[in-house]
Amino acid sequence: MSVLLIAGSPSAPSRSTALLDAVGERLAQRHARIERLAIRDLPAQALLLAEWAHPAIERAVAQVAAARVIVVATPVYKAAYSGVLKVFLDLLSQNALKGKTVLPLATGGSPHHMLALDYALRPVLQSLSARHILPGVYASDSQIALTPENAYQVHHDLAERLNEAVEVLATEGLKLPATHGFEPVPFSRVRCSV
Repeated sequence: MSVLLIAGSPSAPSRSTALLDAVGERLAQRHARIERLAIRDLPAQALLLAEWAHPAIERAVAQVAAARVIVVATPVYKAAYSGVLKVFLDLLSQNALKGKTVLPLATGGSPHHMLALDYALRPVLQSLSARHILPGVYASDSQIALTPENAYQVHHDLAERLNEAVEVLATEGLKLPATHGFEPVPFSRVRCSV
């Protein structure tokens, strides 16, 4: 049961990658097997010219095919997801996300760009036949602060939203038991007296 974390930012480090890393840490605590794909590390010419036979592109496409769950993070520029993410998604086959659960994440300069998840990214993920696209998590730049040590720190309220998203991802996408509430009881164990 692997999870592929796709970083769609053209720069590193970045707030969207910090958001992705925060989700990765939470999934690792749930013992999920995690793989990472930073699109910015793929050869630019192979990406732009759609060189499907390039070894790095073949490996990246194979990572998508092998994953059960995809978490994709992108910065929002001009009300759309990043260009490097667009170029990569264009390389995937029409059914590349078939049977997969996807959690979209995005960051932007202000809350005004939060609809980019629903109106720009979600339709593309649906066109790639994703089985289940979870409600995305959007964070404004003020919710992911740069510390004096040049590391990004997720604000408390955003951390709570990530906890909820990972819980849904783990239970619905990875079929892991819930970490809060009651343990599910199979019907065969239910006892009733009258």
